[in-house]
Amino acid sequence: MKLINRWVCLALRRLKEIGAFSILVLLTVVPLAQAQTYPVKPIRIVVPFGAGGVADLTARIVAQKMSEGLGQSVVVDNRPGAGGVVAADLVAKSEPDGYTLFLISNGTAVSASLMHALPFDPINDFVNVGLLATFDIAIVVNSDSKFNALSDFILHAKAHPGALNVGSINIGSTQNLAAELFKSTAGVDVQVVPFNGTPAVMTALKGGQIDVATEILGPVLPQIKAKNFKVLALTSEQRSPSLPDTPTAKELGIKSLVASSWNGLAVPAKTPRAIVDRLNKEINIALQNPATEKKLLELNINPKVSTPAQAQEWYLSEIKTWARVIEKAGIAKQ
Repeated sequence: MKLINRWVCLALRRLKEIGAFSILVLLTVVPLAQAQTYPVKPIRIVVPFGAGGVADLTARIVAQKMSEGLGQSVVVDNRPGAGGVVAADLVAKSEPDGYTLFLISNGTAVSASLMHALPFDPINDFVNVGLLATFDIAIVVNSDSKFNALSDFILHAKAHPGALNVGSINIGSTQNLAAELFKSTAGVDVQVVPFNGTPAVMTALKGGQIDVATEILGPVLPQIKAKNFKVLALTSEQRSPSLPDTPTAKELGIKSLVASSWNGLAVPAKTPRAIVDRLNKEINIALQNPATEKKLLELNINPKVSTPAQAQEWYLSEIKTWARVIEKAGIAKQ
């Protein structure tokens, strides 16, 4: 009887082991099978901005080319508002199956330090698939300004503390934080004045309400080409192909004044690695396509090819950079 009981116990234990192994196999095989057949339906990119803006246009241009390689339509779903929080939360809580992507950006990186509380974890709830593009930020003055070089503005600002104004769009935007970064890295006492949108900034600059503005190059380039505005410097890592004669602040000796707007694509955490890699492959194919690259460059959008690891490193670095700027500027959490 003891021998029979022992056999029964061993048999039950073996069945449990087989069951556990089967579950483990299923957990491994099912995601792999999904990745191998992916995609089998349309893919959605949730964009936290309205239609027609630079982020929306970037997503649509890249999505069009990605759909060719994926064999499925890639559609843009605009979800503007609440500083991108609504769109980010929607994606963070979506199924991690590769069918819901998020247009992640510097705005997402900024929100990690700027917001009191977020309904999602900006670091652990997303996996960065790849970067899409960067956007140069220009330091511009009106055409009749007495400042013809960045050094002119800095010298005057140091000689007249608190007398000059730097305009940007709303507090917490990349343009606004770039103005704060300019203020601290150049060591000047100037007032950073926020406006509700780019058109308001340009109107204030033309009307003399502000002395200088920090703005993404694309929207102000027509004014520069028409000689209504002068560019003192760009805050990008390198010169813009659109303005090859315009130096960067870094070239002019302000080494730490490097700031660009950017975006990329991310998916919910726990998305299978094979799907992440497939999406990254299609993103990079799209960005390196001559026709796609031409469309982006014509809009002053700089394509940025990367691996998922490089995109993740970029994102984490941006979070740290803007956290320091926000803290140094004393910007209150929203």
